[in-house]
Amino acid sequence: MSPREGCRHDLRPPVLAVLGLLALAGCSSSGDLGQLRPELVTDDIHAWVGRDAARGAGAPVSTNNLTDDERALRDFAFPLIEPPYDRQRWDEVVYEYGLNHLFRRRWWVEASTAYYTNLQSTYHRSTASRYNQLIDDIRNDIVRVEPFFSVARRVADLDRRREASMAQIAGLAPADRANAQARIGENSLTIAWVSSSLTARCAGYRFALEHLAVAEPEPAAAEADRALTQLQQLIAANQVVVAAPLFDPAAAPTRQAATAK
Repeated sequence: MSPREGCRHDLRPPVLAVLGLLALAGCSSSGDLGQLRPELVTDDIHAWVGRDAARGAGAPVSTNNLTDDERALRDFAFPLIEPPYDRQRWDEVVYEYGLNHLFRRRWWVEASTAYYTNLQSTYHRSTASRYNQLIDDIRNDIVRVEPFFSVARRVADLDRRREASMAQIAGLAPADRANAQARIGENSLTIAWVSSSLTARCAGYRFALEHLAVAEPEPAAAEADRALTQLQQLIAANQVVVAAPLFDPAAAPTRQAATAK
């Protein structure tokens, strides 16, 4: 077992203990603006994102330490792969640390109807509140897209330099080369996972908007449409960062179930 794996296993009992205290106290693990409470956060809280992106695609996992940019990539990726309606749960800490393997299988493939179903099942006092929720979720994604892809560009560029460096080092140990190549794969698959997730999210938002416009027409539908169009344009403008072949989420649940422990 590597030192990092040991740290990962050692982290779980304290996190679950905190979760138990939150449950007993009737508290939420989320703080202001839907963010996880600062006292529950560690540097590698989202390190599992790259690991599971690789495992989900049947690729190897690196044991190298994360760089600052690689860590930031995973931090920015998390809220873009987590469904909007899963935010601000009382047990959010379990989701943030990736401790619940069942939810991750569900995240690989998101049905276009899921967002609308959750929007209708969640208690809202009025039609306006449903539109407001839709608009807020879209705008939150708009704010998150640029920071993620800004870091993704840096990571992708550094990975290209890493590959060039490896080609120049004749005496590089096979294990070192394998770990570096595995990390490049993790980074690429993390970026592709976010891209796939954003495509699915937009489909869900569009489905919800179209059905709200029919079932509960409101002037706010036009505002939601403008916001969604802006989000789709941002995603399209950043697709150049996503390396081919694209992440194949359709095949991931079976692989994920096989590798989850």
